[in-house]
Amino acid sequence: MNDSLPPCPQCASIYAYQVDALLICPECGHEWSAEAAPDDETAVRDSVGNILADGDTVTLIKDLKLKGTSSVIKVGTKVRGIRLVPGDHDIDCKIPGVGPIGLKSQFVKKVTG
Repeated sequence: MNDSLPPCPQCASIYAYQVDALLICPECGHEWSAEAAPDDETAVRDSVGNILADGDTVTLIKDLKLKGTSSVIKVGTKVRGIRLVPGDHDIDCKIPGVGPIGLKSQFVKKVTG
């Protein structure tokens, strides 16, 4: 255990270790960049407080009506490979059968494991 390394952002394990430019958690296997450690105040968080990053997979926590249509994206829809962007709708993604869309992070939950 190295006290100068941050805990794992996925499972909060204190046993993270560094290999080259990556930090690795031996408990959950999560890997993240040592330089790109998110600032707690500016980090984008999901509905339960998990920090989101580009490329994460999330699921919707409620049905979302698509503006201007009668279509609805159902709760539990899994969205892979999100991209974080500044603004009110802080997640850009592509949903199969719907296409490119912007989502608010308050309506998603990060998929872990």
